[in-house]
Amino acid sequence: QFLLSSPVALGIPIPQTMEAKNNSIDLETAETVVTTSSDKSTASCDATSDKTSKELNPSEVDLASSASSIFRRGGIFPTAICLSKAAIGAGVLSVSAHAAEVGAVYQLICLLVGGFLTICSIRMISIASIETQRWSFEDVCEELFHPAMSLFTGFINACVCLGSAAGYLIVCGQVFVVIFQADDQARNIFVVLTGICVCCPLALARHVGFMRHLAAMSVAALILLVITVGWYLGDNGMDESVSPENFLFGPGVATVFTYMNSINNLVFAYNNQFNVPQLTGELTPMPSTKGMTKVSVLSTGISFLLYASVSVLGVLAFGVAEGQKDSLILDLMPVRKEVHVMISLVAVLFSVLTCFQFRIFPVRQFLAFNVRKLRGREADDDKSDAKCCGRTMTRWYDIIGALGSVALVILIAVVITSLRAMLDFVGAFGAAYISYVVPPLWIIALRRKAAGSSFSWFTAEMLFCLAFLGLGIFLFVFGTYAAIVPLLQSA
Repeated sequence: QFLLSSPVALGIPIPQTMEAKNNSIDLETAETVVTTSSDKSTASCDATSDKTSKELNPSEVDLASSASSIFRRGGIFPTAICLSKAAIGAGVLSVSAHAAEVGAVYQLICLLVGGFLTICSIRMISIASIETQRWSFEDVCEELFHPAMSLFTGFINACVCLGSAAGYLIVCGQVFVVIFQADDQARNIFVVLTGICVCCPLALARHVGFMRHLAAMSVAALILLVITVGWYLGDNGMDESVSPENFLFGPGVATVFTYMNSINNLVFAYNNQFNVPQLTGELTPMPSTKGMTKVSVLSTGISFLLYASVSVLGVLAFGVAEGQKDSLILDLMPVRKEVHVMISLVAVLFSVLTCFQFRIFPVRQFLAFNVRKLRGREADDDKSDAKCCGRTMTRWYDIIGALGSVALVILIAVVITSLRAMLDFVGAFGAAYISYVVPPLWIIALRRKAAGSSFSWFTAEMLFCLAFLGLGIFLFVFGTYAAIVPLLQSA
């Protein structure tokens, strides 16, 4: 009932008069102006126009609101593709290694439960964003809580995204090593050059929706990887270490930390909530909880199919326990000279570089939020900002922040080379907090604010939020501990 209930049933006020909705949202403000007053203008309906809804004639407004292109910016399908791409990245390369340790049954159950919880989490975030009319984690937290909560949440979110982005560059380094049999020094040079020549320019994109076409190609590239693993299985047969029992339930040597780290990896694998406020604001013709629920179901379904396929095929093809390497990239090293394997590895390289940009965007939002506060500016007053070389100072600060973020990610990727260790820690420490702790807190704050003295904790929605919050705290605390213990033992 929580998932299928309408905004009205959840008590969300829906404005009666909404003007033409902005298709593009300025990163510096991280807010889309969706007004309930006919005398307040909105932003442009496409990326190349600065006209407000008051300047558009009725036919133009109708055209902008009912664009027939299925892949238009702000549409349900392209938004779902962007959100799924924000989740599917380096995580898909290590899920089979975890499945080999804990068994296919445990892995698939966790994937199903994780998918359901992800849909719930995305719905909560979209409700909070629409009701507060805020389009970043920092701004929603500031609206509902204290500025200190905004800084803490933004910091955790930025750490998650920086760690994830570093994981993607680690994958790039692994692909380079597998294809060219390069040493560590050559790998590091390649990672640095990739970060400078590819990641830096793409990191300057002003809107998440800008990446929708690349995101679609990126998802197709990962499907090619799944096909390649299936080919390997068909060509070489099932690995000799696999039996019906250890395939279903694991080899029997997993500890509680092994099972917990498998969950950590899946938390990271589904983690795309950091882009939800922004993508909610970019929905056309106007942001809606119903629209974001459809987006969440589509994006989570795509993620589940890919993760489940890789988990099963990867275990059957490469074996259980010690038979699995750090990622599928390294598993495919013995057949790297095959043309289709080479193509799939290059496709993975392209895919993770696309996903890299979705992780950098929330870091830029966090930096833009802090710069805005330090300068004493509001979120929607960029038109009055000073300009330098034709650009506002806000935009210049954004560019500096984006390039600085990429530089930090490059440094992390050069120092750390283990993909699994990085993803397990990031999934436990930050992704659990952003995905399962913050969203229920937002809903509770909204309901308390709306109900006032008549608020009750004993409603179905509040009990669900409390259970959701409890799970998030457990994953955040124990998951982080489980991710750190193996690192300390191997040190």
